[in-house]
Amino acid sequence: MLLSWFDASEAKEFGISLAKFYIERLPLDAPNKPVKAQETLTKMLQQVARFKLNHQLNVYRKAQLGNAFKWTLKDAGYDSHFADALTKELMIDL
Repeated sequence: MLLSWFDASEAKEFGISLAKFYIERLPLDAPNKPVKAQETLTKMLQQVARFKLNHQLNVYRKAQLGNAFKWTLKDAGYDSHFADALTKELMIDL
């Protein structure tokens, strides 16, 4: 039972998929479109709400989800400050 508390594989996968969702809709080389960015963020937060309904997120799983999200963005070339800020917004909603 205690080991299941540390099983964050689904949370990590979700964090990566959420980052990929963002990257696909707002790639680095695309022009800045605030309306599209807001729509994308809204859709991401809807996905987060659905994920929270179906998964129990303890502190460790939340941290792993956020970390996977942030590093997927950074690995894709997004600015470190931007990735941190977007991850912070995500974590607030978790």
